[in-house]
Amino acid sequence: MDLTVTVSTHEDAGLVELTGALDFASAPYLRHVVFGLFDDGHHHVTVDVSQLSLLDAGAIRALLYLHTRAEQLGGGLHAAGATGTVLAALEITGVAKTLRVYDELDWPVAERDRRAVRLDGTPVAHGLWPVEATELLNRLHQLAPDDPARGRLRDDVIERCLPAAYRLARRFHSTTDSLNDLCQVAALGLIKAVDGFDAARGVEFGTYATPTVIGELKRHFRDRNAGVRLPRRLQELRLAANRARDDLTQTLGHTPSAPELAEHLAVDTEQILEMIGATATSRPLSLDLPVAGTEDETTLGDTVGAGDPQLDLVEDRTTLRALIARLPKREQRILSLRFYGNQSQSQIAHEVGLSQMHVSRLLRHSLDYLHRRLTDQ
Repeated sequence: MDLTVTVSTHEDAGLVELTGALDFASAPYLRHVVFGLFDDGHHHVTVDVSQLSLLDAGAIRALLYLHTRAEQLGGGLHAAGATGTVLAALEITGVAKTLRVYDELDWPVAERDRRAVRLDGTPVAHGLWPVEATELLNRLHQLAPDDPARGRLRDDVIERCLPAAYRLARRFHSTTDSLNDLCQVAALGLIKAVDGFDAARGVEFGTYATPTVIGELKRHFRDRNAGVRLPRRLQELRLAANRARDDLTQTLGHTPSAPELAEHLAVDTEQILEMIGATATSRPLSLDLPVAGTEDETTLGDTVGAGDPQLDLVEDRTTLRALIARLPKREQRILSLRFYGNQSQSQIAHEVGLSQMHVSRLLRHSLDYLHRRLTDQ
């Protein structure tokens, strides 16, 4: 990153000197530095841009946002020392007068303590949420509840922030999940963040919106992607039990038992046991999971039994046995020699003292009789 920042302070004023390039990627670092000055009570901030080689539209939006926040705190922010392409960019975008870029820098060099700011490792959000979202929500909360402009402004904030919510949704996307579904969940989380944001706390909207949207996405995976969908009452009981378990662990000094959880939540112990059992079975195990206690590579799939095809023949065999018993003794013997003794018709004819043709007719007659009676059952 081609940006260096030094800070000087005096009473309620602060000077931020920038060197290098201030663009969309580095603008969040400037916001971080200036908000640090605001937090320390330095509400009159001057940004020295005389040593900048680049100033893009994203950085200009950040400067305008910081200017507005400084005025809300009873101070101000202006850019000083703009020349060349930096001055041209400020003039073309029409913000030169707002940022008072033509004012001289009234801060003697001898009075600058110049503390360098280490930007590496600074926890900032790189342009995920629009910088104007917080200001728009501040205006929204200043409107009367019945003001028709309130709904339009709310819709405007949501539309501006939807791309950021969608980017969070893409972080959770995988081949097994629908990106459209995740984007809808993220949009729902964004709406909750917009409606629940408290502008009076003085924090950035992104600080509140990011965990809200991510929390909604995680709830989606927890509640919707289980192999077995639990009833809502069990889902709600599980959430309450998880919160109670953390509190009771601190209070009791050990993991609470089912009766202790039930007493804390004012429910029956049977309900807690039902919830625990249902939660344990809400996600099916993989058939490739190794079986515990075995020395070989036996998996659960290896232990699953298969259907016995002979079971479907039990009823037919029982019926066939009763039908064969109705045949004359000679036909029973011929069937036995042919299908159990595996003898040819000529061998059977020699053994029972009949011609081969006669044996063939008796076999055909017996089989037709058995087939007809079996299909009529």
